[in-house]
Amino acid sequence: MKHRTRRRASLPLAASVAALTLFALGTVLGGACSASGDAPSSASSGDSSTSTGTGGSGGQGGTTSTSTTATSSTSGTGGMGSGGNGGQGGTLCPSGSIVCEGTVAKVCDGNGGFTSETECAPKVCAPGVGCSECVPGSASCSGNVSTVCKGDGSGYVTYDCDPMQGVTCNPATGFCEGACAPQGLGQSFVGCDYYPTVTANVVSSNPFHFAVAISNTTANVANVTVTQGAASIATTTVPANDVTVLTLPWVSATKDNFGSTILAANAAYRLRADQPVTVYQYNPLEYVIGNNYSYTNDASILFPVNTWTGDYMVAALQTLSTGLPGFYAVTASEDNTTVVLTPPLNGGTIVAGAGVAADGSGTVIMNRGDVLEVFTGGSGSPGDPTGTTVAADKPVQVIGGHVCTYMPDPVCCCDHIEEAVPPLDTLSTDYVITAPVLTGGGGSVTNVVRIIATADNTTLTYDPAIAGAPAMIVNRGDHVEFQTNQDFRLSASSQVIVVQYMEGESGVGAGDPAMTLGVPEKQYRSGYLFHAPTSYAENFVNVVAKTNATVNLDGAAVAGFVAIGNSGYSVARVPLSNAGNGTHTMDGAQPFGISVYGYGEYTSYWYPGGQNLQHF
Repeated sequence: MKHRTRRRASLPLAASVAALTLFALGTVLGGACSASGDAPSSASSGDSSTSTGTGGSGGQGGTTSTSTTATSSTSGTGGMGSGGNGGQGGTLCPSGSIVCEGTVAKVCDGNGGFTSETECAPKVCAPGVGCSECVPGSASCSGNVSTVCKGDGSGYVTYDCDPMQGVTCNPATGFCEGACAPQGLGQSFVGCDYYPTVTANVVSSNPFHFAVAISNTTANVANVTVTQGAASIATTTVPANDVTVLTLPWVSATKDNFGSTILAANAAYRLRADQPVTVYQYNPLEYVIGNNYSYTNDASILFPVNTWTGDYMVAALQTLSTGLPGFYAVTASEDNTTVVLTPPLNGGTIVAGAGVAADGSGTVIMNRGDVLEVFTGGSGSPGDPTGTTVAADKPVQVIGGHVCTYMPDPVCCCDHIEEAVPPLDTLSTDYVITAPVLTGGGGSVTNVVRIIATADNTTLTYDPAIAGAPAMIVNRGDHVEFQTNQDFRLSASSQVIVVQYMEGESGVGAGDPAMTLGVPEKQYRSGYLFHAPTSYAENFVNVVAKTNATVNLDGAAVAGFVAIGNSGYSVARVPLSNAGNGTHTMDGAQPFGISVYGYGEYTSYWYPGGQNLQHF
């Protein structure tokens, strides 16, 4: 299937009320409504009535009231004025701010009174927010499930305090606690819960292996558990600041069955760690075992579940002239996930199945661990799922790629490509794109760049200018494509996805097709721990940093930076040593971007070395 003959030939109410009291205390002490020490609902000198005028002169020795009821009072001679609009020495509640008196929300007029009062019951009153379903930030535990009020008080979010991730729910706070607690992970490629997913590939299942590289970003040993549905598959440990490579069984349903679009139950693996880690998957890991060559490899970064959303746009590739299909794979993290697929205007034919029509549209219900793998139509009616919108009501993962493609078609030889696609709202308008270096050193080599628009009438500019590069994409979901060996900064009028494909060996003299995605400048990081398999003949990392910035690789300063036009960025293409186990660290005083790739006989791989996943 590699066609190598060619090569040989050529919360509960009680908890809410308690949290409300604490919230009011923090508000008062913070001076948001009354620096005089008056609580929003306090009355002067023990009087249970509420004053709406300015407060009387406060006597020395008066104490602060933190109660939210109308019976609160201040002690000392001459109490403060009530309603949070303090007396002498106090600060009036700012106009428009909201204070609470029991379940009554009051809007301050800034002059010692209120412009309105609203009874919130049966809801609660949250200071600064008003009538709410719950008090923002309040939380409670039900077993190992944490229920947390949203920041706007509109409802709750539940978190599974997963023991396999070393996390438990603390009844005293209501929150998950542990190194992998959801609120502490942030939004990046570093996490504790991943779903490695085998995608379609013509590679031999024997002797080659599907594998994951797990990088431990902490100073503690990480304990890792891999499951598939209810079955336990593997356990391992990853030493502090190190990498462990773990081989996993092939999943034939998603690897070999690309004659029709399929929904495969429990086809994805679930990998959980009790310390934050990063995960890359290799399909397959090795390019040669003994005298056997795999011929068709690639690698993909994986994003942790806490960064998943329900909004994606597919980046993949069209059907090859030989008939081998492109694909995208959707993996669900929760039961009863509804996935709606909307194809681009010019998507072409999809192989129908599993609720997906031939035009690429469909609605599919998925459960945790299920994989929906959608394939393009045959060579007589080539389809391309690139630009398909994937909208889900619960978090999902999307990986796009091709079973085995030429790049560009028909440049020999075909290779498997794949890459995880980041959520739509993590994309940006500005990217620095750099070409790979030729194996054995030397200058950069030609790669194919594809830019996908997420909005109509997206304009594109390049620094430096790229001859023949398109300046406009008319429709959302459409893409433009060109070949170049230049490095450049892309600026778009709307968010875009940037894909890069290595060319085939016959075109550039090394490797074969591989796929990576550009990382937005806004998602650069100041530190990385990544893996480059030592089984490959050569590995490289492209480093994009602000010109004159210092970046260190494995403790040594990176040299050889070359400026990229007038962008203010420079790139260095750095060979990676095959000594050791393939673990590499990078750090810098300013955020920078990296992409990692390698060459073997008849094959290659390429993936983003890491990124943040902040939402814009």
